[in-house]
Amino acid sequence: MAMLHTVNKSPFERVSLDSCISMAKKGSSVLLIEDGVYGALKGTKVADKVSKAMDGITFYVLGPDLAARGMTEERIISGIKVVDYAGFVDLTTKHENFQAWL
Repeated sequence: MAMLHTVNKSPFERVSLDSCISMAKKGSSVLLIEDGVYGALKGTKVADKVSKAMDGITFYVLGPDLAARGMTEERIISGIKVVDYAGFVDLTTKHENFQAWL
């Protein structure tokens, strides 16, 4: 059964994103929110790990949180889908299970 994982901490300050990627099963979704959006950026030390994980996991990033940190969609890794708050709600309703990585 697919699970929705949320990561709200920067991958440069915590290991939440690494832990999430290592535990998420194929078919799961990961939503990067709050400072977790830094994990969606191209050219960072975590970009390769995220890109490789996208082989079996779908990644999303919350657009308003990107904007609040002065970032645009052009800066995110190709293949990560940007969602708004309504998209966040849609993701929660499409997944029966939920795991927040703090």
